[in-house]
Amino acid sequence: MIVPFQMVMYTLAYITNTLKLNTPWGLWIIYLGFGAGLAVFIFTGVIKGIPQELEESAMIDGASVPRIFFQIIVPIMRPAIISVSILQAMWIWNDFLLPFLTLDLNKYKTISIAVQYLKGGYGSVEMGAMMGCLVMAIVPIIIFYLICQKYIIKGVMSGAVKG
Repeated sequence: MIVPFQMVMYTLAYITNTLKLNTPWGLWIIYLGFGAGLAVFIFTGVIKGIPQELEESAMIDGASVPRIFFQIIVPIMRPAIISVSILQAMWIWNDFLLPFLTLDLNKYKTISIAVQYLKGGYGSVEMGAMMGCLVMAIVPIIIFYLICQKYIIKGVMSGAVKG
């Protein structure tokens, strides 16, 4: 998490071309690798804050380990899961540099790269196509955020009062 992306981008581009990961599926693998650090950091903090007595009482009641995880731990972690999902979705959706470095641009383009290709030579821009493409790029992530917003607020409110 402390190494800046600019230090690894040349090596990453070289390795993705060598291993033939310059496809959308290879890009997903790279995003999983870069996004795992933040997710582990947040989930570790949430798990450490869950009282062990909840798990112990569920075990005494006869619940199995998967049942404890999916019916007790995951509902408590839901705000953190939604927060990580929103952060990762916004990062992946708006990312320009990583797909530009790793994808085979003759075959694949993300929305961010497609918007850049609407810019013509000598600074000319087709404003109609550019604005239409930008609206199409913004609307899905705004809808995703609005759907998940209530979970973030619920998580912030539940963590605000200690009792």
